[in-house]
Amino acid sequence: MQFHHHGYVSGDPRRQPVAGVGIDRPVDLPEQMDVLVVGTGPAGMITAAQLSQFPGVTTRIIERREGRLEVGHADGLQARSVETFQAFGFAERLAAEAHHVTEFAFWQPDPADPTRIARAGRAPDDPKGLSEFPHILVNQARVLDYFAAFMADAPTRMSPDFGIAYVDHEVCPGREFPVRVTLARTTGERAGEQLEVETKYLVGADGAHSRVRTAMGRTFEGHSANHAWGVLDVLADTDYPDVRVLSTIQSSAGNMMVIPREGGFLFRLYVDLGEVSQDDAGAVRNTPAEAAIAQANAVLHPYSLDVKQVAWFSVYEVGHRLADRFDDDAAEPRVFILGDACHTHSAKGGQGMNVSLQDGFNLGWKLGHVLDGRAAASLLTTYDAERKAIAKNLIDFDKAWAAAIGSKADGSAQAAAVPEHFTSTIEFRTGFRTEYPPSMAVAEGTHQALATGFPIGQRFASPRVARVADTNPVHLGHHATADGRWRVYVFADAAAPGDPGSVVASTAQWLTTSPDSPLVGLPEGVVVHDRFDLKVVYQQHHHAVEWGQVPDLFKPRVGPYALVDRGCVHATLPDEDVYALRGIDRAGVIVVVRPDQYVAAVLPLRAPEELTGFFDGLGPRSGVLDVQHRQELAH
Repeated sequence: MQFHHHGYVSGDPRRQPVAGVGIDRPVDLPEQMDVLVVGTGPAGMITAAQLSQFPGVTTRIIERREGRLEVGHADGLQARSVETFQAFGFAERLAAEAHHVTEFAFWQPDPADPTRIARAGRAPDDPKGLSEFPHILVNQARVLDYFAAFMADAPTRMSPDFGIAYVDHEVCPGREFPVRVTLARTTGERAGEQLEVETKYLVGADGAHSRVRTAMGRTFEGHSANHAWGVLDVLADTDYPDVRVLSTIQSSAGNMMVIPREGGFLFRLYVDLGEVSQDDAGAVRNTPAEAAIAQANAVLHPYSLDVKQVAWFSVYEVGHRLADRFDDDAAEPRVFILGDACHTHSAKGGQGMNVSLQDGFNLGWKLGHVLDGRAAASLLTTYDAERKAIAKNLIDFDKAWAAAIGSKADGSAQAAAVPEHFTSTIEFRTGFRTEYPPSMAVAEGTHQALATGFPIGQRFASPRVARVADTNPVHLGHHATADGRWRVYVFADAAAPGDPGSVVASTAQWLTTSPDSPLVGLPEGVVVHDRFDLKVVYQQHHHAVEWGQVPDLFKPRVGPYALVDRGCVHATLPDEDVYALRGIDRAGVIVVVRPDQYVAAVLPLRAPEELTGFFDGLGPRSGVLDVQHRQELAH
C-alpha cells in the first residue's frame, strides 16, 4: 500500500483524498447523473465501487431495502474473486475472517450397508496451484460491506441510496442524459412517492426477477429443473466427521451438500427436497425448516444433526436462464444488465456471486473510461460480447455439476462421476476458464509466443519479482489497484540499466518523447501516471540494477509534492526467474493488462509503436491524442 504522497497521513491510509464530485456530494439523489446502478448485490456494488474511483463521474446506486444485507444469500468465493478483492484492497481482511477450502470430500452409500453413508474419497481443492489466493466461504453481506467501505473512502465518497426502488425507464436518444428513470421510495414517511431522474447510463443489477431487464424487452431463456433444495445456515451439534470440510453426500435417502462457514461453528446445508411437480405453483417454497432438517438427518445416517439455531433458511428451485442480450443496443448501448439479472445458475456450483463480480468489474472500468474521455463509446459494446459467452459456458458447466450431485445414489455412472467431474472442471470452479476473444480491448495473439505464460484474454496471473528499491520479493500483480488505470509491464532485454544498447532505455526514450507515443499528448492537467501504471522488470539480480541508470519513465513523480514513486522498478528473483517460469522472450516483452486484470496484449519490446496501435484502437477519445493530433503536435 502506498500513501503519504499527498502529504502526511495520520489516520486510515485507505481513505483517499476527496476529489471531484465527492467534494460536494449531495445527500439526496440528484435529478441528473452519469450512471445509475440498480441493486446493491455483488454485481451492483463492484460496478459502483469501480466507478467511485473516477472523480469526474457522478454515480449513484439505489436499493429497495432500507439498509444493508445482513444474512443469507451466496457464500462461496473462488480464488479469482479473491484476486479481484486484492485490487480493491480487502482480500487479506476478508480472507482472515472466512473459512478456507483446501479439500473436498465425497460421501456415498457404504458398499457394505447402503443404508449408511461412508466417505468415498477426497480431492484437493486446487491441485494445480492456479492461484496464490484461497477459495473461501463467507457471508455475502461481508463482501458487500467491504465494497461499501471502499466506496466511502474513494475520492467520490459514494454510498448506497437505500429505500429507493426502480419502477421503469425509457431511452430518449439525442439527449445529454438520454435515460429517464422512474423510481419510488420504499421506506419512511414518503414511502410510495415516485420520482424521476435522468442518467447517461443505467445498470440493472436487480436480480433474477429484474425489472430493468423486463423494461428493456430482453428475454430470459432457459428452464427450471423442477427440483427443489432447502438452504439452511445453522449452528448445530453433529457427529458427522466432515462438517468442517466442503462435501457432497449422496445417500439412499437423498442428497446434500455441507458447506463450512466463517467463524468455526456455522455451516450451511443444501438439502435435496426432491422433484417438484409441474403444477406445484411455488408451494414447495413453503416447506418449513423443520422438514429440511429432518431430511438432512435422514441423508446423514448413521450420523445425526441436532440444530440449535437456524440463522437463515430458504427454498429454491434449480433454474438455468440466460438473457438474449446484456445491453439494450448493439451499436450504442445505454442500459446494461449484469449478475442474476442476465444469468442464473444453481447455487451448488458456486458460480452466481463469482460470475456476477466479474460482470461488474468488466463493465465498471469501461463506463468510467467512456465517461471521462479515455475511450470511445463503442468500448461499451464489448461488455455483452465478452460476458454473455462466459455466462453461457458457466451455465453449461453448472448444469452438468448440478445433475451429478443431484443424481440418485443408485450405482449409476452419473452418480459415480461426482469426484471425476469435480477434478476435471477445476478451471471453471476456480474462475480461471475465462478467455476474452480479440476486440478493441483485447489484441490478437500475433506475439503470444513472446510471453506464453501470460495468455492474451485471460486473467493476469501474478508472478513474483524483487522490488529493487527495498529489495522485497513481491507479487507484481498485487500492486494493481482498482483505480481504472491500464497496466504496462515492461520485461527488459538482457542488458542491465545503463549498458550500451539497452532496448529498455531506447524504448523508454521513444515512449517519453516521440509524438507517436501513446504516452505523449495527454489531456491538459493529466500526467502519464494518472492513466498508465508502468513497471519494469530486469533480468538481473536486484544488486545489479543501479537506480540512477533506470529510465525516468519508471520513476514517476506523483502527488502535489512530485515525490518519486520507487515501487515501479523490479528484478528477477534468483530462485524464481520469471522469464523462465512464464516463457518470456529474453529479447524483451511488453505485457499490457486491462483495469480488470485481464491480459490485453503481448508486444515486442523493440516495437513500441505497436503499443500506440493498441491504444489507438480504443477510439479517438482514448485519453491520448489520436494519430492525426499527434502528427499535428509534431509539427
